[in-house]
Amino acid sequence: METTNLVRKYHVPAPRYTSYPTVPYWNTEPPTQKQWIESVQLSFDQSNETDGISLYIHLPFCENLCTYCGCNTRITKNHQVEEPYIKSVLKEWDMYCEILPTKPLIKEIHLGGGTPTFFNPENLQTLINGILSKANIHSDAEFSFEAHPNNTTGKHLETLHGLGFKRLSLGIQDFDPKVQFVINRMQSFEQVKLVTEQAREIGYTSVNFDLIYGLPLQTLTGLEETIKKVSLLMPERIAFYSYAHVPWIKPGQRRYTEDHLPGIELKQELYELGRKMFTDLEYEEIGMDHFALKTDTLCRAEQAGKLHRNFMGYTHNYTQLMISLGVSSISDTWFAFAQNVKKVEDYTELIEQGVFPIFKGHILTPEDLFIRKHILALMCTGKTNWDQSSALPSYFTEGLERMQELAADGFVEIRQASLCVTPLGKRFLRNICMALDSRLYASQPATQLFSMAG
Repeated sequence: METTNLVRKYHVPAPRYTSYPTVPYWNTEPPTQKQWIESVQLSFDQSNETDGISLYIHLPFCENLCTYCGCNTRITKNHQVEEPYIKSVLKEWDMYCEILPTKPLIKEIHLGGGTPTFFNPENLQTLINGILSKANIHSDAEFSFEAHPNNTTGKHLETLHGLGFKRLSLGIQDFDPKVQFVINRMQSFEQVKLVTEQAREIGYTSVNFDLIYGLPLQTLTGLEETIKKVSLLMPERIAFYSYAHVPWIKPGQRRYTEDHLPGIELKQELYELGRKMFTDLEYEEIGMDHFALKTDTLCRAEQAGKLHRNFMGYTHNYTQLMISLGVSSISDTWFAFAQNVKKVEDYTELIEQGVFPIFKGHILTPEDLFIRKHILALMCTGKTNWDQSSALPSYFTEGLERMQELAADGFVEIRQASLCVTPLGKRFLRNICMALDSRLYASQPATQLFSMAG
């Protein structure tokens, strides 16, 4: 079957599998405070001394709404919100440190948003110093942050670099002015160039550009020109995401309609164009949606079979425990997930009460843990295997039966005790993982929960 026909066949709602189970299939009731504390402590005891922990901090404020964005944001131009929010985040961190038997060993910090560079450099310094004052730093630690090219100053870059940050991610999406206007994300190539060059001069070792295909009004000519401009700067990493059109979740996306979006065939052409141009520039394709230069740690991790994926995306640093701070952020102990409340006011109130601000979560069952291991392996290494010496559980054999159709279409090779994604299958990784998703097949959603694959 031709690739275009395959894309059409598998153009269905599909999770991105930053977790398993996926969020819509979490338990109706979140973990209790006691259950969550015990899960954090168990994971910490098992892994802190050797692997350390990951720390994600959600900084939700943006001055303007980017209509394509699916993140949890608070739009405001009032910068008086900075200090009270940081105070709450540091208090939440204190709550975690109080339940841990020793200082956490931080292997990874990522500032996400929102727009972390909405915060002034002095407040970011207060935040990071407060975090590090109660922790040790792993010898292989990597600190990174997301940045808006229009408000990231040299002072931001210098301050965060001085605190140990060596990697930043710039949200670009597309340089085409028509696309930028409709998604309300106006930024010039000159500004991106300035921030990139400043970062490298200061000593940042890895710069990532976020690009999106499938945006409203996007064209092949426009995307080609965008990537040509990107090639002048050669960021160490590129995240090339499929646009997720979920207006029922993000009303800002109602600024345009499905008629403004590329059709299935054009979206496929946009993806293939980007993939070919990145490959011609000698980027290696990493996992799903990512490309990296051979010298970058992400590429080296994949080559060594050590690539890891969590709620922050792909990373070369494996940790079992990820503590996440701030509104809407999701923590992961491996045995359980917990998501914080989404409104700043609710978050602040619960923190003031000394309560972990959880409103949603999931305690993984043995079945969940079994499937999670295999889906994570497929997302990170493109292959997985299982023990032949014991009978496979029925939920897994049912998944392998569903996988037969994908094997017939050339996406995977199924052997006696292993499963391997083919080069063609990398394009359909979300669909491949869906076949193993027993929760999804046990309870098919009545309404659309996920963005479309492809």
